[in-house]
Amino acid sequence: MTAAPSKATTRTYGVYRPVLPVTSPGNPHRMVYTGDADGRCEIFAWDRSSGVERQLTDRPHGTLLCAIDDDEAVWWFDEDLGGSGAWRTRHFDGGPDRPALDGVPYGRPAGLALAAGGTVAVGIRTPEGLGVHMGRRGGTGTCVLHTTGSGTLCDLAPGGGLLAVSGPAHSAHAVTLLTPDGTTVAVLSGIRERTWALGFAPTPAPTPSRGPEPTPGRTLLLVMRERAGRYHLGTWAPGRGLELLPWCSFDTETTARWYPGEGGTRVLVRQDRHGRSRLFTADLDRRELTPVPTPEGSILDASPAADGDVHFIWTDAVNVPRALSLSGAPLPGQSQWRLPRFGHRQDLWTPGPEGPVHTFVTTPADRPAPHPLVFLVHGGPADHDRDAYDPMVQTLVGSGYAVARVNYRGSTGYGPRWRSAYSEGVGHTQVADLVRARAELLERGIGREGAVGLCGTSWGGYLTLLAMGTRPDLWNVGVAVKPLADCVTAFRHSTPALQALDTALFGGTPDQVPDAYAHASPSSYAAAIRSPLLIVAARRDAKCPPEQVEAYLAVLRAGGVAHELMWLDSGHDGYDGADHLAVIRRSLRFLGRGLPSAPVPAEPSPHPERG
Repeated sequence: MTAAPSKATTRTYGVYRPVLPVTSPGNPHRMVYTGDADGRCEIFAWDRSSGVERQLTDRPHGTLLCAIDDDEAVWWFDEDLGGSGAWRTRHFDGGPDRPALDGVPYGRPAGLALAAGGTVAVGIRTPEGLGVHMGRRGGTGTCVLHTTGSGTLCDLAPGGGLLAVSGPAHSAHAVTLLTPDGTTVAVLSGIRERTWALGFAPTPAPTPSRGPEPTPGRTLLLVMRERAGRYHLGTWAPGRGLELLPWCSFDTETTARWYPGEGGTRVLVRQDRHGRSRLFTADLDRRELTPVPTPEGSILDASPAADGDVHFIWTDAVNVPRALSLSGAPLPGQSQWRLPRFGHRQDLWTPGPEGPVHTFVTTPADRPAPHPLVFLVHGGPADHDRDAYDPMVQTLVGSGYAVARVNYRGSTGYGPRWRSAYSEGVGHTQVADLVRARAELLERGIGREGAVGLCGTSWGGYLTLLAMGTRPDLWNVGVAVKPLADCVTAFRHSTPALQALDTALFGGTPDQVPDAYAHASPSSYAAAIRSPLLIVAARRDAKCPPEQVEAYLAVLRAGGVAHELMWLDSGHDGYDGADHLAVIRRSLRFLGRGLPSAPVPAEPSPHPERG
């Protein structure tokens, strides 16, 4: 049986977004998950039958990825500050930790798949490209695939006889199927219709037979394909190819997981739609799609359990994310923090050239409008803001600000057409949507002219810099955290996966389409910035490399643009709460100084009151 690693996400104010526990295929009472260990992500073990919880890892800068196999060996990725490392294992009950698979080079994680009997496949990304290695836990791995292109190991079929490797969804090698000896069995192209692999059925699916003897089960791979403006679920099998399920399609981004132990007959489907989520069960035999009842809000992750239960992470604008189950069974990793709840939330739909732009607006409940206004700009761009609790939103609103979170064109959750809409150019399309939302918020009297700020991380930081440079008259302060700042320099120092993304986004490399990169690059407009600007960058950032931040800073200095700078000794995704808290404190103080008549927020306590 295969297992996907658990992955933690954003942390603020000592509170991690909880992650679903990963259950041992051999013992459904034994689970591992990523949790909060005094301000760091670490790996914990939880025995449902006894209720005993133990912390398994204790590393200075935290541990993020984990999994557990059917022999109850716990896996975690032992990485350095730059994100490179190797997998290690330890038994659920304790004992020494060991290298998981010898012979695998030190690098960045690019997929882990576990099969019965200790067979494992590991994807690792090095400067030379992607390598996929197979072996048995504790033994020596054999490289079965090496490519200089971008890619990720998706899954390993039951029994270990077939591998699925995902490339860019829009590429000629969107999904590659190969055997352990490196022989390519099939390739699914995504050039005409973007295609994603979602994982093999955990047990072979039964093959119908009219004869007296049962027919051996077939290997099934779950696939999602974009077609005619919709997302279609489908399955691929050797000798049969890809078959889409016309009764199981969706108008916005959707993902799915197999129910364990059912022979490839049922799938749990999660759809993100207009900033909220829905769950469905798809019965492949009956060709039925049935809604799964969950509260209104956002489901950040969902997984079917072996007993038929469904575990999921749920949140909305006023409720902290928490792990729930449909049956009501307890799950580990619940937040113990009492967090603030302020303000009123509303949905705003602003007319635009390719459809209305959706914005989540939160305003102070105890102060009259208009308010100083902060745009919290989401990253991605293939992501979206949700009806979800956000401590940064609550802190800003509690300090007297109105907060706007815009799902600009390019965001997920609004369908393929919206995600691919770049009619005004990369970056400029998104800035145009921010400008439209700004105008409506001021027209409605929610925000106040002369007191509008921007704050974003990663791609959100990129849009902050681009907006500050291209429309300097509209923004009174900006905070860009780990931003894309100079598109050409970023490409030169980036990973193959991100270079492939840029090539698709811009229609070529910087050498092929230099004008497109120059047009989209914040550094082309940096000298025009006239409002206070704070840049937070990371020395070990592989996604938004420090070299391209330095190139941007050089333009600011040459143009005499006043700015503040904060460097972190970390990667793009840090797991140490101290860094996150330091960035939040600095950002809040900076926003408070930059927005006229806005109160300077009090620094958040690193140790909020426990409940």
